[in-house]
Amino acid sequence: MTVYLVGAGPGDPGLLTVRGAELLARAEVVVHDRLSAAELLDLAPAGAERIDVGKAPKVHRMTQDQINALLVARGRTGQTVVRLKGGDPFVFARGSEEAAALGAAGIPFEVVPGITSALAVPAYAGIPVTQRFSSTSFTVVTGPEDPASGDGTVDWDAIARTGGTLVILMGVGRWPQIAERLMAAGLPAHTPAAAVRWGTRPEQHTTRATLATLADHPLAAPSVIVVGGVAAVDLSWYTDRPLSGQRIVVTRARAQASSLVARLRALGAEVVEAPVIEIGPPDDGGAALADALRRIADYEWLVLTSPNGVHHALAPVPDVRALAGVRIAAIGPGTAGALSSHRLVPDLIAERFVAESLLDGFPSPSARAGRVLVARAAVARDVVPDGLRAAGWHVDVVDAYQTRPATLSAAQIAAVAAADAVTFTSSSTVTNLCDAVGADAVPATVISIGPITSATAARLGLTVTAEADPHTIDGLVSAVTATLA
Repeated sequence: MTVYLVGAGPGDPGLLTVRGAELLARAEVVVHDRLSAAELLDLAPAGAERIDVGKAPKVHRMTQDQINALLVARGRTGQTVVRLKGGDPFVFARGSEEAAALGAAGIPFEVVPGITSALAVPAYAGIPVTQRFSSTSFTVVTGPEDPASGDGTVDWDAIARTGGTLVILMGVGRWPQIAERLMAAGLPAHTPAAAVRWGTRPEQHTTRATLATLADHPLAAPSVIVVGGVAAVDLSWYTDRPLSGQRIVVTRARAQASSLVARLRALGAEVVEAPVIEIGPPDDGGAALADALRRIADYEWLVLTSPNGVHHALAPVPDVRALAGVRIAAIGPGTAGALSSHRLVPDLIAERFVAESLLDGFPSPSARAGRVLVARAAVARDVVPDGLRAAGWHVDVVDAYQTRPATLSAAQIAAVAAADAVTFTSSSTVTNLCDAVGADAVPATVISIGPITSATAARLGLTVTAEADPHTIDGLVSAVTATLA
């Protein structure tokens, strides 16, 4: 019945600690605040209850007392409760109050530190909080003052005399007064100052000015304010990545999207995950596939057309030695790569990553026409089976899996409409996204994985801006970068 107070870090989901990820993976309840990245919530099991207690300026879903009571109540149920807090639970995050409430109620708790925005956000903005030749100390202070203590909670006069770097969290709302207090205490008006909004997130923005002029710029929460000589240092790297500032829609099924999403984020993109398809078993539950695999020795060739086909077709095979004597053909390197995960090497790979190319390289049947098993999606083009039959092969087609439309939330639909570009990895992703949001709401920049997908997009009235070459995820990432960078 332990309640875990987990620091989520400042926003970049990659900054979550290993311990934090482990606890989220087995959480039954996640109580999270506003600054927690949505991707972190996805680390919790699908069935975990997610409770948003986030606080925006002047808007609180729950008071702190109500949050404390919620944690105590859930802790008493014996569930695994993760309290996911932005930054570090014990750095201006009221984690100590929550821990005290749990302790008073006799409920065990564990504190999992997080990377504080006081250090991470300046680093992502290219601002070192210390430099051995100019700033050998730093002070972290909160901007809001305890209302019960009047205006004297923070001794700004003493802070101004301390020297070094000053890092102010949650100070945007009172910044003009803070700046005046610091200057009145003797800090020069020309002292460099910077405000970093949404630090470590794709929408990060840095405003650089001086102590006297920073308030002249439009500032908004959440921001970290840095005051001192280091605020003039610009060692930018995060916003200099090729896709920085670009919002890109990924339409693949969630189970498949991780590689593409990670690649785009590493290049600086803000990724809108809008999975418009779900992958599942065929309508017969895989009965036809299982029957064909029991008779696999009757076939000369097994044809697999996609990575999904590989995983679903081979999942029922208890021992790959059952495939001895059966040659395997694959369309594209992605399918071949999926086969390699099963320690299988295809005898034939389509050179151009499309069905027509497989037919070009497929051998002719012997005098006694042999049999070919094609394991594929439930709804697919008949180019391969029809072409093989025309060449003289006996062909059996079985459904290895099927794709179904997935429902998008209102927030996802709005995010798609506001994006700069969209990526499509199959015809079904094109069709389903257009059905979900309407062709007019699809971003103008359309990047397709290959000619079949591009043809579907054109048929639905979309203009394809770029097409991957080769027709792989690597090729798609390259096309996105070439188009938007």
